[in-house]
Amino acid sequence: MYYLQRLKDLREDMDMQQSDVAKLLNTTQPQYSRYETGERELPLRHLVTLADYYNVSADYILGRTNDKELHTK
Repeated sequence: MYYLQRLKDLREDMDMQQSDVAKLLNTTQPQYSRYETGERELPLRHLVTLADYYNVSADYILGRTNDKELHTK
């Protein structure tokens, strides 16, 4: 569940509140809070939206890499 900390860190790095991210994902703050705490699994569509928004790869959010840079082929 390494991605839980990444979600929080990315949000805080952007000086955003959970309610800001919830609005971006078209959900509620309590629901987004459940994603950050691991009470609910983050839907794939939200993972993609957050990766695009934060300009990082989904692999970075998931903890599969520590490289924040997006690499295009």
